[in-house]
Amino acid sequence: MKMNRNTGLALLLILFGALILFGRLGMHHGGPHLMSFLFPIAMVGLGWLGIKNGRTMIGWILAIIGTLALLSKLSGLIAIVLAIGLIIYGVSLLKTKRSSY
Repeated sequence: MKMNRNTGLALLLILFGALILFGRLGMHHGGPHLMSFLFPIAMVGLGWLGIKNGRTMIGWILAIIGTLALLSKLSGLIAIVLAIGLIIYGVSLLKTKRSSY
């Protein structure tokens, strides 16, 4: 296989994705309980209800705080999806470069 700039980038993306994925899977011994998602989801719901009923300021504040709290709860899942995406993109870069020779 001929090494060029895109091949190096592809291998780097695969390496970073694998490191993130192995780190997340290795440190994740127990999942967060379903009830820990209830409060952020309720805040987003109350924010949406406030926006819909004309209380836009408090509605947006509740929706933003609830969304940020929910994103922090889902950060492990987001990191795993990002790692898998990096690996798939890196492999696709390798396959497209290999087929052009």
